[in-house]
Amino acid sequence: MKLTLRVWRQKNADADGTMSTYEVDGISPDMSFLEMLDTLNEELILKGEDPVAFDHDCREGICGACSLVINGDAHGPERTTTCQLHMRSFQDGDTIDIEPWRAAAFPVIKDLVVDRSAFDRIIQAGGYITAPTGSAPEAHATPVPKPDADFAFEHAECIGCGACVAACPNGAAMLFTSAKINHLNVLPQGAPERETRVLNMVAQMDEEGFGGCTLTGECATACPKGIPLMSITGMNKEWLRATRKAAGK
Repeated sequence: MKLTLRVWRQKNADADGTMSTYEVDGISPDMSFLEMLDTLNEELILKGEDPVAFDHDCREGICGACSLVINGDAHGPERTTTCQLHMRSFQDGDTIDIEPWRAAAFPVIKDLVVDRSAFDRIIQAGGYITAPTGSAPEAHATPVPKPDADFAFEHAECIGCGACVAACPNGAAMLFTSAKINHLNVLPQGAPERETRVLNMVAQMDEEGFGGCTLTGECATACPKGIPLMSITGMNKEWLRATRKAAGK
């Protein structure tokens, strides 16, 4: 396959960026999208040019590190992570636009790499359980109804990639935050901090400068792990519950 790539290049966080055009040839349909970028970078290095910086780690769709907007879609045309997107999803001769996540809370560091530490700070605000548990308890010591267990597992699948923010026209982080809140709040182990968790994490989300949610649903459509839009409704219910309890109502 021969492709034309239009790639966002930005020297650093303070520099202006621009779309640069590159031609790549000999691309196998079986290559992953990141392997295709590796091929481009090998050619750039051989020419003495600066390679394109992009985030990646496990390349197995687990870690959430890869983060590219491809032809206007977060992670590209398939519902998967960028690292699991293969070049067979494109045609020989295609022109592909490659950009970083676009959100005020995700400033560009270099080229296609953005700073997603805002997600870390939301987790630090309450996305954990502080009760000392000692060694692993016996599996049936704390019964959990199957619907609750399924609900928790569904939301725990969130890998924190940020596609929901990149896809949202408002740059909202509601789907990410709701997934992290819901998967703990529904379990007995998360019950003691149920109210403080949702209040603190939502407050931190707002402080980070993410946009407001208008339930357009683009976040759930782009999510590679299928976190449902109703997750946001669940978080809103938790927040209202906690707010009323804090006010003594």
